[in-house]
Amino acid sequence: MKPIIKFNLVILIVLSFGSAFAQQLPQFTQYMYNTVSINPAYAGSKETLYFVGLHRSQWVGLEGGPTTQTVSIHTPMRKNDQVGLGFSFMNDELGYENFVYLYADFSYTIQVGEFKHDSQVHPIKLAFGIKGGFTHYSLDQELLNDPSIVEDLYFNDVSDRWSPNIGLGAYLHTNRWYVGLSAPRILNTDWNNSRNGQVEYVAAERISFYMTGGYVFDIAKNGETKFKPAFMVKATDGAPMSYDLSANFLFNEKFWLGAAYRFNESAGAFGGIADWQVTKEIRVGYAYEHPISDIRPYSDGTHEILLIWEPKKNRIKSPRYF
Repeated sequence: MKPIIKFNLVILIVLSFGSAFAQQLPQFTQYMYNTVSINPAYAGSKETLYFVGLHRSQWVGLEGGPTTQTVSIHTPMRKNDQVGLGFSFMNDELGYENFVYLYADFSYTIQVGEFKHDSQVHPIKLAFGIKGGFTHYSLDQELLNDPSIVEDLYFNDVSDRWSPNIGLGAYLHTNRWYVGLSAPRILNTDWNNSRNGQVEYVAAERISFYMTGGYVFDIAKNGETKFKPAFMVKATDGAPMSYDLSANFLFNEKFWLGAAYRFNESAGAFGGIADWQVTKEIRVGYAYEHPISDIRPYSDGTHEILLIWEPKKNRIKSPRYF
């Protein structure tokens, strides 16, 4: 891809947020299935080994559009299920910018109460988590080899390096509802240096706060149909607030079908989600998202492919829907 094409794409994005671009973690339509990437307290909450793989192609048809791949895995400890461990990898490319995230998670869960549902008593659990790892930032060498672009845009001070970071989270949940609050990146990081005290373009990782929640309703007496609304609110220093809403129906414990909507001050999107429980251990999903922002005339939409693997699912004490 020609550097100038990538550059034009990112300039379009940057201008919508201002001259200082605060890098945020990649967004997903199916965010509710990859919670551990933003909240370390989620690690181990599935009560079994849980693997998620996601691929996202954003703004298809627009050359240089963002593409993201992520893999995460987490599990409770065998001898102490109050402790959860997790690991996540994420590769994110936006035009000429490239981000790689490698993070490990630790959580500790306590029971704080009980609630009654269907004549059964279920525990209310509160988990606390910590995340630690590294973020790598770089620019395409193809762009850096173009002297006119580097000189004109002050990009020759941009770093190509790994930067450590940490995150914290809390997760209150039962087998029917959950609420989470987290800050997956606490440390502020600048990947370029100022030139004579002035910066034309700022590439930075800033602290973000996430609040998530959801509930599962039985909408049929036999329990064959369930309804699960969920939300995520994201606040990043230097970027607009972002709100994600989703609503999914589950049929016969096999097929999820729903819709999603995202909006903030400068952008938004709506789309659909469909997931299929292929076997007791394997689940696949697909999501399509259509932009409703200024990027809409240039894009054919966004596609996501999901893979979930839960081996030894019979170990789960009660069904989990999030």
